[in-house]
Amino acid sequence: MSGAAKPRQRAAELRREINHHNYRYYVLDDPVISDAQYDKLLRELQELETKHPDLITPDSPTQRVGAAPSDEFGEVRHSIPMTSMDNAFSDEEVGDWDQRVRKSLEVDGEVAYTAEPKFDGTSISLRYENGLLVQVGTRGDGETGEDVTVNVRTIRTVPLHLEGKDWPDVLEVRGEVVIPKKAFERLNAEQLKQGDKIFANPRNAAAGSLRQLDPRITAARPLSFFPWGLGQTSKTVARRYSELLRLLNDWGFRTTEFFRVAKGVDECLNYYREILAKRDKLPFEIDGVVYKVDDLRARDQLGYTARAPRWAIAHKLPAQEETTVVEDIMASVGRTGVITPVAVLRPVQVGGVTVTHATLHNQDEVERKDVRVGDSVIVRRAGDVIPEVVGVIKDKPRGARKWHMPKKCPVCDSEVIREAEEAAHRCMGGLVCSAQRMGAILHFASRHAMDIEGLGDKLVQQLVDKGMVKTVADIYRLKKDELADLERMAEKSAQNLLDQIEKSKTTTLARFLHALGIPQVGEATAQLLADQFGSIDEIMDAKPETLETIHGIGPAMAEDISHFFHEKHNRGVIRDLLKAGIHWPKPTRVKKSSALTGKTFVITGGLSTMTRDEAKRRLQELGAKVVGSVSKKTDYVIVGEEPGSKADKARELGVTMLGEMEFLKLIAK
Repeated sequence: MSGAAKPRQRAAELRREINHHNYRYYVLDDPVISDAQYDKLLRELQELETKHPDLITPDSPTQRVGAAPSDEFGEVRHSIPMTSMDNAFSDEEVGDWDQRVRKSLEVDGEVAYTAEPKFDGTSISLRYENGLLVQVGTRGDGETGEDVTVNVRTIRTVPLHLEGKDWPDVLEVRGEVVIPKKAFERLNAEQLKQGDKIFANPRNAAAGSLRQLDPRITAARPLSFFPWGLGQTSKTVARRYSELLRLLNDWGFRTTEFFRVAKGVDECLNYYREILAKRDKLPFEIDGVVYKVDDLRARDQLGYTARAPRWAIAHKLPAQEETTVVEDIMASVGRTGVITPVAVLRPVQVGGVTVTHATLHNQDEVERKDVRVGDSVIVRRAGDVIPEVVGVIKDKPRGARKWHMPKKCPVCDSEVIREAEEAAHRCMGGLVCSAQRMGAILHFASRHAMDIEGLGDKLVQQLVDKGMVKTVADIYRLKKDELADLERMAEKSAQNLLDQIEKSKTTTLARFLHALGIPQVGEATAQLLADQFGSIDEIMDAKPETLETIHGIGPAMAEDISHFFHEKHNRGVIRDLLKAGIHWPKPTRVKKSSALTGKTFVITGGLSTMTRDEAKRRLQELGAKVVGSVSKKTDYVIVGEEPGSKADKARELGVTMLGEMEFLKLIAK
């Protein structure tokens, strides 16, 4: 054997041996060597790879940590979408689901289901080729996720190379990344010690850990992975889900000890009650249990709705509640300017999480529940939902005081208005309010607005934190040397960004209006304004009654537009943007001649021939308006598969309802 072959062979032996010991320790919980012996093997491999870097392979245990920090995450397109799951909140709803399954499968007796905890974590998809982990993506929007391969390699319960044999050449394993309860408490204690922000719950900690640009931070987090299904595979691996989980365990994955096959709906409900009784003692946070049809061929027969599998359902656990005291109520300004009353609470543990703040939703809710500063209240937390005050539990103590929505924004002192016929209050200082700064800048630079490529979340956060961009107009004052000094920037990337900023100065009036982030003004309304007025000055000076004459702009929207442009801070920023050189050709007024011009549509349920966005675009091209809620002014409701409550509302109001085929015939005319 040559001298070069000896290190290569030894490195391969060490990789196989160490990966096997990782499997025994992290998956089987059955180590066969001591920690000292394990460390000795790992050190030997590290020394070999240091001397011979060409021996490093992606499945080497040394590669779980140590990759250089990244500037951003790439994209992963899921060949098979990662769908969401329908929820059941009662035994009756589970029973209804069981009946639908049995009816669809034409089964008179009981169906074999599987039951397992619904981990409160973040979903990912692992892709293996020839047994080697090659790519990991987050769920994202179900079609496209973020590439977090480097970070997931650091998770000890994710095999870098599959164990055993007979795995497919291509295997996508999907599952949940979670943090154990005790490890979460230790992590938050360490965050406090370091002066860093604590995590609200284990799910946020898991998701945040996967999105670290430096994988060494992820490696330091106590993450675990549990598989719950497959994506793409090059061959059929099992006939039943219960069989699949046994195979996944053989191939190196840790599977939950609480998994069970349940015959019929009664055994499912018994399992639910057992898990509910054990909830507080489980090592991980869960927000329900999941029932699935065990037979994989039967799943194919059942198929999917527009957004979820018909063969599975999540039976949610009841929300957890505790009692505490409201020490204050503050007005919190969100990224879009909506102001939410937030109760500042005497710290209380709710479901293993320390809760110090809870939402009161809006002024109407504060008044309806009669929540006052000093009250003892019930606080509810359900899964990853923001904690909320659900009610006052005793008579008002002496000194309890009422709270009212401020008339001026607590952040920027701009006017606060209430949306007509809505419960929301909104700060009208969208271009100057620091609470809205991040959201305003990101929206301004987005593809359908000013389209400034390269101005993403991380860079904008730096610009805001360093005070370099206080309003969107400051984007056009950025200097090359200042940008080059920022983290993960250099002269070339700084110049590229400045080139994109310069390019954005040539735009359209509609894009510019959309970029300003005017409440209720999206792309379609921005185009309406541009077509009708043709001048930014005319739009800024238009009175609400003038705006209302434009079809598609109602009284509430007209008031919002008028208030936005009459806020002197906003007008100042707009003047600065125009001085910076933003310009556009005079808009061409569009004349619609379709029979659908002026008609109002609502779309509910999934469509099979096109996406809902495509349907919306087709209707808008024909001069129609597509809105999100049904009212007496709605002309048509398009009803797709699995429609929601909008269909019921349409029936109640007598609005014309169209099936998908009727809709296609209508637009074909």
